[in-house]
Amino acid sequence: MKTYLCALLLMTFSLAGNSQNIEVEGYFLQDSAKIGERVPYILKAKYGKGYNVVFPDSTFDYSPFELLEKKTYITYTNEGVTIDSAVYYISNFSLDPVTEFSLPVFEIFKYDSLEHRPNEAGLALTLTIDQIPQELSFRENNVYQPIEMEFNYPLWISVILAVLVLVGLIAFFFGTTLRRKWEIYLEKKKYRRFIKRWEKAEKAFASNPDMDHADELLGLWKTYMEHLKNRPFRDWTTTEISDFLKNKEIIKDFREIEMIIYAGKEGQDLPQACQNLRNICTDTYNQKITSPDERE
Repeated sequence: MKTYLCALLLMTFSLAGNSQNIEVEGYFLQDSAKIGERVPYILKAKYGKGYNVVFPDSTFDYSPFELLEKKTYITYTNEGVTIDSAVYYISNFSLDPVTEFSLPVFEIFKYDSLEHRPNEAGLALTLTIDQIPQELSFRENNVYQPIEMEFNYPLWISVILAVLVLVGLIAFFFGTTLRRKWEIYLEKKKYRRFIKRWEKAEKAFASNPDMDHADELLGLWKTYMEHLKNRPFRDWTTTEISDFLKNKEIIKDFREIEMIIYAGKEGQDLPQACQNLRNICTDTYNQKITSPDERE
């Protein structure tokens, strides 16, 4: 199966001459699927020399689909033309009759990136229902059926009004405190989820410091900081992030990891750089859940 997919990925590309642009193609291997069914989506990129192309990873938003697995294939180069390809196994949970989907690739520059997106591919929804019988059968029943007592509307209206008044009083006197506690509770859940994903990504990066793992680690950090600070960290350059956080040392930490993305070289102190970036997230999280009075 893996050999068949690899051959299918390379079949539609011609290697007759050097390409000057990035050509992207994406399509499903089937026309329709049931809700939650595992569906393969093929993404291919063809480009010439001098391009640095990155495919989406697990941090990308695949809505309305859910990513199940990603399989990549060895880069193929012939006469100056390079072909990259990957298979994304995704599940559809949309109830639309046809769901359009297009997965981009990213051309990486020194401090920025450019998105290349193929034409949208459609996936039809397959619905399965039990067959309705042509003739309905009824069962005779002449046994007396008790009639329910009349619903006591005044009583229930009084109960509902009393509950609404009680909720209103609680919200008036304790609403701010309760809302703050709820927000802190949600932040703690998001922080624990971030730490769990960070440790997993950092472990994978340490064992295999390549471009995909480095990009995933930096993407995870920027996404969480964007949530904490409500600022476009994913769109900012390293210098802009450093100026906003008033932290010049972060440039060095980013360079340690970005050397793998842009230069293919491993930094001198990657574990310390990862630890520094994690500490920034932790400090920012603690500031967000701590009131000004508590910080003083």
